[in-house]
Amino acid sequence: MTSATDPSTALTPFPDHTQLPESDGTFVKNFQEHPQSILLTDSIKPILQKRHPDGQYCIGQDSGIYWRITDPPEKGAEAPDWFYVGNVPPTLNGQTRRSYVLWREFIAPLIALEFVSGDGSEERDKTPWKGKFWIYEQVIRPPFYGIYEVNKASVEVYELIGGQYQLLTANERGHYPIHPLGVELGIWQGQYQNMELPWLRWWDLQGNLLLTGEERADRLAAQLRSLGIEPEA
Repeated sequence: MTSATDPSTALTPFPDHTQLPESDGTFVKNFQEHPQSILLTDSIKPILQKRHPDGQYCIGQDSGIYWRITDPPEKGAEAPDWFYVGNVPPTLNGQTRRSYVLWREFIAPLIALEFVSGDGSEERDKTPWKGKFWIYEQVIRPPFYGIYEVNKASVEVYELIGGQYQLLTANERGHYPIHPLGVELGIWQGQYQNMELPWLRWWDLQGNLLLTGEERADRLAAQLRSLGIEPEA
């Protein structure tokens, strides 16, 4: 048994992901948010595998990004519903990441997404040192920040330009290009995991929907059947 003063367990001036809480004690607000995160991750995985053949990237789903040291520690974190960071290892010292710690990594996420469960004021709050919008814009600084409202079937996408977020205008398809990833982000009305909703999804820059693994398998099966070949079960 280790003592309270054991340096291996005590908080250091600059703690890492193993020394910081991975939850603030809250729970997912509705049944749509978790499938939405899975949908985004599953469908963009082939893009990220091509972008990072060495596997050096990580995706956070309702995971904390620690941006300052506070007491209690979790007050110094924001937890985007979905975010992607390139050129960082998916694990640290063989351990699954518990959180993303900016003062240990120094690389900001490329994109952070928030799924609105209330009226959206929390996600648009620009109060210095407290508001989510301000913290993302001024401290965490992902080049792209998206606010998705399923009840309005809408998404706002901001790009960090000249140190401030600028609201982007949708293209002719109603999508928002995320050029560093070679994808577009937008709303897709359809059924996923037994729910018919306006889902947040990815397309390529030519406007082709990025499919999940299950959708790709279903499409292949349909193509085989059209050729008179019955897919193996």
